[in-house]
Amino acid sequence: MSHQFSRRYFFSGSLLAGAIPRGGFGSTPSLRSLGYKSPNEKLNIASIGAGGRARADILGCAPTENIVALCDVDAKEAGNSFKQFDKAPQYKDFRQMLDKEGRNIDAVIVGIPDFMHATAAVWAMERGKHVYVEKPLVHTVWEARKILETAAKYKVATQMGNQGYSYEGTRQCAEIIWSGAIGGVTEVHAWTNRPVWPQGLTEIPPEEKVPDTLDWDLWQGLSAARPYTSGGAKYEKERYKFYQPFNWRGFFDYGCGALGDMACHILGAPNLALRLGPPSSVECIKKEGASPFMFPKSSTIRFDFPARGNMPAVRIFWYDNCKENPAIPGVPEGEFLGDLPSKPRPPRREGEPATPPEPPSPYQGRVFSWAEWEAIEPIVKSGKGLPTPNGSLFIGEKGLLTTGTYGECTRLLPVEKMRDYRFPPELLTRSPGHHRDWIRACKGGEPACSNFEVAAPMTEWILLGVIALRVEGRLDWDSAKMRFTNNAEANRYLRPAFRKGWSLT
Repeated sequence: MSHQFSRRYFFSGSLLAGAIPRGGFGSTPSLRSLGYKSPNEKLNIASIGAGGRARADILGCAPTENIVALCDVDAKEAGNSFKQFDKAPQYKDFRQMLDKEGRNIDAVIVGIPDFMHATAAVWAMERGKHVYVEKPLVHTVWEARKILETAAKYKVATQMGNQGYSYEGTRQCAEIIWSGAIGGVTEVHAWTNRPVWPQGLTEIPPEEKVPDTLDWDLWQGLSAARPYTSGGAKYEKERYKFYQPFNWRGFFDYGCGALGDMACHILGAPNLALRLGPPSSVECIKKEGASPFMFPKSSTIRFDFPARGNMPAVRIFWYDNCKENPAIPGVPEGEFLGDLPSKPRPPRREGEPATPPEPPSPYQGRVFSWAEWEAIEPIVKSGKGLPTPNGSLFIGEKGLLTTGTYGECTRLLPVEKMRDYRFPPELLTRSPGHHRDWIRACKGGEPACSNFEVAAPMTEWILLGVIALRVEGRLDWDSAKMRFTNNAEANRYLRPAFRKGWSLT
């Protein structure tokens, strides 16, 4: 394949216009609202949330920056962070933290349940703080627009925690598609093994006493108050109790189900490569295990997007609760989709030192290599030791392409096409790492790759799928008016209901 800039590169002109905003992955300027910080000057970072995913974000920033304040309603879950950063003031209520520590804070991590993301982030941005907000960015469509508007108003640096947007594979995926290698993409299939928490339950266990380490009223934040329960005997031996610290993802009031957990990762590469804007419609075409207060046990959702510039209309299918990669018509027999297995390690010889442990996920950030493929092909063919099913498949007019969970291991199918394949020239800037990307933006550098100008519109269309899980039939979407044109019930879920004391103006 020629790598010259020829007519085959149909990204020319109108394709790149809109693929990424001016200024890289976003045109929102990273203005120094708190005074200029040079790249060598440390940021003072506070975190709303200190356990779970928030702790990972704290540790992602801590090596080079100052952690100056921590907030968590659950002292037990936050214990490791509270202990490690014991000099940082500790709070339960982020409103108090921002008011009392504000002068010493440059930037804020928001790593709490989905339904509180927007409220916490808006509070921080209104005080001039840069924000890093975990995925999904928000819980409702109205909040997606509110958080984008607030970021623009206060001119702060922003980033959503969908780290695949920083990975090489996501950029390679876009550049392969823009090169015309598989022609116009008309269909995408994306799948996940989530939920790995309970969904589709129909009964709530009896009320229990709230643990001394948890402020249950603060945890519920803007949502309607409900009695606390850990789940009783059924959950006695489980670390993740009925609502929190993890199972909240499956509840309508608190989370966004499997879509909220993984779609901002798995659909990141399609969002960038296909320049996705608002869909014209969305529909849950299959679901099992419905519940009056939780997302179903499993589902299949279809999004329809109109043509965009030189790109044809595209359908995106989302499958959750997958036990194996889906069987998709047109995929050659024997081809393996999505994440690839780890490269096998050679046996350890007597007297040799132990091999260092694998990183938390061996798939994150990996780039497809033919040499590595030859090493792992026997694993693929054996069907043993395969990764959990997560990934995506692009179906183009001239070919197929698959990616892993975070856009990594991007490769053409049949995989034999990759034997002598040379990736197209780099059109997109490369990231120094997801947290580093945000830190650089906070100090006046390029906007982060998943800043809110990118992340809010993407999260918005994903949230339409969350609503489709709650109502029957196809939902026709009017983005300009922010409403479904054919379903009044669905429109009820476009914005949150705020409990007294938590509303956003």
